[in-house]
Amino acid sequence: MNIEIYRQYCLSKKGVTESIPFPKLPNVLVFKVMGKMFTATDIETFESFSIKCVPETIDELRAQYDALQEPSYFSKKHWSRVVVDGSVTDKILFEWLDVSYNLVVAKLTKKEQALLEEL
Repeated sequence: MNIEIYRQYCLSKKGVTESIPFPKLPNVLVFKVMGKMFTATDIETFESFSIKCVPETIDELRAQYDALQEPSYFSKKHWSRVVVDGSVTDKILFEWLDVSYNLVVAKLTKKEQALLEEL
């Protein structure tokens, strides 16, 4: 996966926007659904990206995939850093992005979910 494939996949999801919201981190590109972040990456290096994960399965996945690591800046219980080193297929990376997106959508208010459905 390269950054353009990652970007296009994220933007193909309903209600997703991209931004660089952190003034002190001008290289961090964030993707949000209905204003809530579900993934982020460094646009200069694209060495990794962060995703939300299911807390009950996160440790098992990290044990199975060396590329799935504890994040530097996010909650280790809910987020993982995915190292883009070619050891994980794009298919699985897309699945992980889907899980991250769906976890965020599930936490939206009923009103926000209804607005998302209308898009």
